[in-house]
Formats: sequence, C-alpha cells, structure tokens
Amino acid sequence: MPPATKRKRGEGQWALGYREPLNKNEENKKNDDGLNVRRRIIDIYSKAGFDSIDPADLRGRMRWYGLYTQRRPGIDGGKTGALPDEELDDRYFMMRVRIDGGQLDGPQLRAIADIATTYARGTADITDRQNIQYHWIRIEDVPAIWERLESVGLSTMEACGDTPRVVIGCPLAGIAEDEVIDATPQIAEVHERYVGSPEFSNLPRKFKTAMSGCTAHCTVHEINDVAFVGTVNAAGEAGYQVFAGGGLSTNPMFAKSLGVFVRPEQAHEVWKGVISIFRDYGYRRLRHRARIKFLMADWGPERFREVLEKEYLGYELPDGPEPAAPLPRRDHVGIHRQKDGNYYVGFAPRVGRVNGELLGVIADLAERYGSGRTRTTAEQKMVILDVPEEDTESLADALAEHDLQVRPSTFRRQTMACTGIEYCKLAIVETKQRAMDLVDELEKRLPDFEQPLTVNVNGCPNACARIQVADIGLKGQLVVDENGDQVEGFQIHLGGAVGASFGKKVRGLKTTSAGLTDYVERVVRRYDEQRRDGESFAAWTDRADEADLK
Repeated sequence: MPPATKRKRGEGQWALGYREPLNKNEENKKNDDGLNVRRRIIDIYSKAGFDSIDPADLRGRMRWYGLYTQRRPGIDGGKTGALPDEELDDRYFMMRVRIDGGQLDGPQLRAIADIATTYARGTADITDRQNIQYHWIRIEDVPAIWERLESVGLSTMEACGDTPRVVIGCPLAGIAEDEVIDATPQIAEVHERYVGSPEFSNLPRKFKTAMSGCTAHCTVHEINDVAFVGTVNAAGEAGYQVFAGGGLSTNPMFAKSLGVFVRPEQAHEVWKGVISIFRDYGYRRLRHRARIKFLMADWGPERFREVLEKEYLGYELPDGPEPAAPLPRRDHVGIHRQKDGNYYVGFAPRVGRVNGELLGVIADLAERYGSGRTRTTAEQKMVILDVPEEDTESLADALAEHDLQVRPSTFRRQTMACTGIEYCKLAIVETKQRAMDLVDELEKRLPDFEQPLTVNVNGCPNACARIQVADIGLKGQLVVDENGDQVEGFQIHLGGAVGASFGKKVRGLKTTSAGLTDYVERVVRRYDEQRRDGESFAAWTDRADEADLK
C-alpha cells in the first residue's frame, strides 16, 4: 500500500470508533469506573489495611478520590523513574481536598485544620489550584476523613484522576469592586451537575477548568484546559469568552480563544460541550498526548468551535470580545476594599506550606476580624474576607505574628514550589524547603528589590509549579558539581509570562541546588541594574546579553 493511502493509526478517539483500550490506563478504566473505588475503600481496604488494596486501585482508581501513594522516605532522585512502583510506594497517602472556587466558610476551614492535626501529622499545603493537600494519610482513616469533610460540604471526589478536577475561580468572586462578573453560580452549577457523574469519569486524562470575572486574571486562564473569562459585549452585557487547550508539562501550549460570547446561564452547557469533545475526540492511545491541548493544536479554534456548536450545543454562539489585559500582579495579596465597603486581607504563607495548627489560627482570625470566610488562591496564598477598615491593620499584625505576611517581599509574594521529593514519587529534587530557604536568603541579600518577579520551583519536568511561565523557572534535575559528583540541581528557564511567552532555556544554563541562591541573586541584580523604566524581567531577558543571564 503506498504511504499516502496508509490508514493513520487510530489515536483511540471514541468518536471515531476506537473503543478498545490501547494502554494499561485505558484498560483499567474500562474494567471498572474509578468512582466505584469509594465503596471498596470504605468496606474493604480501610478495614483490612494497606496490603489488601488491589494494585489497579492503589495506583489508578484511588486517584478518583484524591489519593496517591506518597514517596517512600530515603529514596534519592536518581532512582525516580528507575524503580518499580511497589518500591517507590510508601504505605501512606497524599490526599487532596478539592475547594472549587477556593471558597471556604469558617466550619470548612476548621474541618480542614482538624483533619490535618488528627490524621495527617499536621501537614497541609495550599496548591496552585486552590486545593489543600495532606500527607501521611493511612487507608484506615480515609472513611472518617471523608465523613468529616462531607459534614461541611467538602470532598476529595475527582480531586485527581482522569476527571474534571477542581474548578478554580477568583477568591474575590462576588466581592471585588472591579470584577466583570461573579462566576460563583456558574462554578457551583458545573460542580453540582457534573462532578461525580459517570458521564465524565472516564476522560483521556485530567481536565482543568477556570471560571472567573477577575480583572487581574488570577486564575491564569491561558494554561487551563477550558476557561471562562469575564468580558462585556457590545450591548453592555457581562458574560464570558471561552478559552480551550491550554496546559504546560513537557509540551506547553497556551489556550486558544473560541471567539464567542457565552451568557451566564449558558456556561454549564458550553462547559459540558467542551469536556464532551475531550472525552469523545481526545487522544487516548499515548498517555503523554492525552490532553485537550493536542486536539486543539491539530484542529485549531475555528474547527473546535464548529464541532462544539454543531455536535454538542445544537446552536451557534455569537461572536464575543476578548477580555481586557491582566494586571501586572495577578494575585490578591495585601489590604484592599470590597464593593460592600469592608476590606479583604490577602497574605502569603511560605510557598503554600501551612499546617493544621496554623489553619486553625487563620480560622480564629477570620472569625475575630471578619465573617469567618476565607479563600485560597491559585498562587498558593490565602485571603480573609469581610474585614472592617478599622480592623485591617490589627489583622495584618496578628497574621505577621504567625509569619503570614500581608506586605511580603517580592520573593515571598511571588515564589511557588511543588511538593518535591519529600513526598512525590515523580520528583527528582527537594523543592519546598529549598524554595523557602531561597526566599529567606534573597530577602537578606536584596532587601530593596520591589519589582514584580516570579520564581517557580519544580521537582521534575511535569511543571506542577508552572516553571515555563515564570520569570525564573527552575526545573529539578540531577547535575554535576565542580567536583564531578552528581547532585541535586535545576535547569533554568528565563522570561516566561502567562499568555505571552514560555521561558527560554539558555544553552548549558543549570545550577546545583547549593548554588541556586547565588545564581538568582546574580541575575536579579543584573536585571535591576540594566532595566529600563517600567521594563519587566521577561522583556529584559529578551534583549540581555547571554552572558548576563548566566
């Protein structure tokens, strides 16, 4: 058969008739829906213990309820990817609590704090998707944890796995003076209708959603699988522009605008259409290509919109305007006025690392100075809402007593880190403590530096901490030091910006973990010396001599 007439091998797309599993992951999902593992955890595994867990559940379906085995302590980064799972697995779990929209009331935050203290050795991290992540969870305790979470309206359902994961939203939804639209009702509607539904519990891979009317674009819509971004049409109506196909990892792509205008009451239908396209047309044959960004790259936004409208919605969407440009800083740190006249107070834990006791303190302060309502952000930060103006400084002082900074340095404010080798089986290097040490040292060495600058620290190539869109992105790997020894270190990406550019790699630019602070100090000083008025770090890296970047 001539090459031109050879039939292209199927990508495992259901809509084209490819229903037979083409890899182990797809086979596991076909054998049993991941949502069914809940009953086995409650009835069998929690009672019979870790050794009773079916391997297909342990390393597969338990993710549908936010559970991964964590890394066994003492295994160095050189063995990541080389050892079989059973040797990397600890007998404890990471557990992720999904917090859609980042919204927490007082009882919910107290429940999260109590669980950390009672069941997770105090651990709790705020993720860059507004979730809370625990460690050291025993399978025997999972049913009790679920019961406690569900008593306050929270869960771990579809916090991980090939599912519609947490819907991120602006932490100021409904209260910001300048918001375009409050997406809270749309987030709630998507969650209530579709999360936990077998209709969408077998996707090609994970599916990440953002819904927001924030003028800062704090939900970084450009790197989500689908994002609804507040905009105003020519008639003055507030609605959404839709972006699809964003994602980072080892093949980063920015989401593409569909060029539509979606009214608030249509949002759940359009969301359902987009995730259905992913379910039916997404590539399932190769795991590393099983994200909607690859489908978007092949189809383009025009065809994607056409399929959405004709095959899934049954109606055409009107053309719509693009949202306004984001603000220079996309977070919500500091003291700012709400539209009701009260104030919100955003503060920065150290790279998202908190603990049960500290979360309890935050709950106390939120009740004492505000209404008890708190929010998590997509930058590993937190916000206390509804504070009277006269109490804002007292609250800031009280937070500072617990090392929670309301007016942090640029380095504290804009450094993020993934879980790293401490707990993650994919990691090659340590991240959380390394990033905290980096922040502390840079604050001492560069006390007057105030320009916006993001430093994102990742323990492996998978970009959980968004290294490609940071000013300084650090990808963990093993490097060779001056003595010829293999040690922990980082490949350096420079000048990334969400929605604008991915950080560039300068040939041979790596650093050992021990030399990281010296490198960052050096390049930041050069930027500060050479920058033009108003020039961003990303713009400077574009024109700087390569020698100045090393």
